[in-house]
Amino acid sequence: MGRAYQNRKESMAKTSDAKAKVYSKYGRVIYVCAKEGGTDPEGNLSLRGLIERAKKDQVPTHVIEKAIKKAEGGGGEDFSVARYEGYGPGGCMVIVDCLTDNPNRTFGDVRQCFTKTKSKIGTEGSVSHMFDHSSILVFNSDDEEKALDALMMADVDVTDIECEDGKITVFAPNTEYAKAKQALSGAFDGIDFEVDEIQFIPKSSSPISDDDKEMFEKFIEMLDDLDDVQNVYHNAEL
Repeated sequence: MGRAYQNRKESMAKTSDAKAKVYSKYGRVIYVCAKEGGTDPEGNLSLRGLIERAKKDQVPTHVIEKAIKKAEGGGGEDFSVARYEGYGPGGCMVIVDCLTDNPNRTFGDVRQCFTKTKSKIGTEGSVSHMFDHSSILVFNSDDEEKALDALMMADVDVTDIECEDGKITVFAPNTEYAKAKQALSGAFDGIDFEVDEIQFIPKSSSPISDDDKEMFEKFIEMLDDLDDVQNVYHNAEL
């Protein structure tokens, strides 16, 4: 169906700087997911997906366990999701996802990244309508028909599915994540998801000129340096 994840991932910037920063970000999001949806990965598919992703990114087991135990205790910080939208260098569209215990501080920090790179932070919904908020599941198989049958039987609203180079890529609305993953896990024994995420995928790309490229890279680096920032999505075509 022509929307390969491989062709799109260059249009997505994800925070993955120093190891300590990666561990901290995973620890925070695992804590929040476990606190909201339960600490048992068998009953909380979102948590299970996060743990699997963390292990693939070589996050130590003790970091994962510490975050879950913290959630079990019921105490700790009261983090909330904060999302900011706007236009980055060269006019590209940007979505910044954060987890914060101080929204005023986080907004100020993110706004400064926009301001210092001659970018413009917008209001809620200003660019998100130009992205698909999608579940993305990629795994090794060439049986696209079997995957589609399993998804249809589970009544998953599949946005797109394709098979390329021995890998199946499934796109579904973000709200269908757990249902889609469960359906595929039941249909394919020993399935190992190479990609198991919910992301904002741009519906179109925006070319960045050589003049704006340096400023764009600075913009992404500044956001990446903020502890509260979890993910940055954009439609820049570099």
